[in-house]
Amino acid sequence: MRSARYVVLSLLLAAASGLAEEAKTTGAPKGARISIEPSSFDFGKALSNKTLTKEFVVKNFGTEDLVIERVSTTCGCTVASGYATSVKPGGTTSLRVSLQTRNYSGRVERKVAVKSNDPEKAIAEVTVVATVETAEHAPKD
Repeated sequence: MRSARYVVLSLLLAAASGLAEEAKTTGAPKGARISIEPSSFDFGKALSNKTLTKEFVVKNFGTEDLVIERVSTTCGCTVASGYATSVKPGGTTSLRVSLQTRNYSGRVERKVAVKSNDPEKAIAEVTVVATVETAEHAPKD
């Protein structure tokens, strides 16, 4: 009985050791994995009727191709463009986000949602913020 337990315990330890070794050698999580840097950006003070643009980096840190299925924004004043719809493991693509300040006044915050095939984070979001001042309230140069 004791030797049977020893054999079972030895097999379990060997299997666990093999799994740990496999995890170490592969490094990347299984499947497509998305990250977007930075996760938010504050343009600071801006004048009305301007277009502000920021480039974000979308990275696939998984083991399979990342497929960007859809990119949506919370407002027609925000546009996301310039990205590849497929990113290889370890690869990146740029996501250019433009915010039109229009005739807004005060703090403006908009979100961009990136839907992908990442099984753990199907929707990744980035946020852009600006504090819009009218020309008569802007500081003079």
